[in-house]
Amino acid sequence: MDGDTLYSIGELARRTGLTVKTIRFYSDRGIVAPTDRSPAGYRLYSIDAVSRLGLVRTLRELGLDLPAIRKIVDRELSLPEVASAHANALAVQIRVLRLRCAVLTAVAERGATPEETELMHRLAQLSEDERRRLIGDFLDAVFGGLEAAPAFAGVMRSMTPELPDNPEAEQVQAWVELAEMSLDPSFRAAVRRTVEDLAAEQSRNDMTGPRRDISAAVRDHAGPALTAGIDPASPQADPIVAEFTAHYAHLLGRHDDVELRRRLVTRLESVNDPRRERYLQLLAAVNGWPAPESLAPVFDWSVQALRVRTQQ
Repeated sequence: MDGDTLYSIGELARRTGLTVKTIRFYSDRGIVAPTDRSPAGYRLYSIDAVSRLGLVRTLRELGLDLPAIRKIVDRELSLPEVASAHANALAVQIRVLRLRCAVLTAVAERGATPEETELMHRLAQLSEDERRRLIGDFLDAVFGGLEAAPAFAGVMRSMTPELPDNPEAEQVQAWVELAEMSLDPSFRAAVRRTVEDLAAEQSRNDMTGPRRDISAAVRDHAGPALTAGIDPASPQADPIVAEFTAHYAHLLGRHDDVELRRRLVTRLESVNDPRRERYLQLLAAVNGWPAPESLAPVFDWSVQALRVRTQQ
């Protein structure tokens, strides 16, 4: 019967699919000890060695080291205990590999220099606290002195990236690019100007008038016109432009005239900075939000319509 049969290393190799060399290696380390020896001194193994070697092969394929495997097969350690510890270690390794893959992919796609590569690698490796400090510094530069306003508290929260514990490669790439943007002094200054313009509009706004900022008003009025295919230079656009310029005049407490419309052109061009839209796209990618709708075509239409009507 199989239970009483002893097998040579060659026979054991045929039954398990392992090489003779591998079985001898495990045997020399006491992981699969021979049951007896032949008269010629060759090692002989019982049927239990087949299942034992099957377990050893599985654990090796899962990445466990030999000392741990020996303790498991000798019942010195429980398999669930070791599996849990190993799974945790693998999770850390997987996260590190994802970060490295994301950085290398970004380097390849952007044709990054060695200096840019070093910065991307450093940004990808930041801890959660370090990421929060970096973004906190950016938001302080943009909203400093204005954050007490209720409207800005919500805006600040909406501009805060939250990289998950186990991010996808795309989220890591988005985080790295977003972090680079937040460190750019020119981008900080541009966003700060937009926020200051918004603060100025809000400070002049009374409680009985419309509460929408000018970006929202332009979107609501010019968006349908763009969808309908109305030429921004045509007479059909006149009442549409009048709607959002009247809104802007109310926000500033001024008359709707040529100077106000020129000021609005500057305001919309600031809001329409491609870097701002890119930040919002990256923010959505990092946070796992739906991609935001691009308002660039609406702002382009509005700026063109205003320029036609402010020419000397």
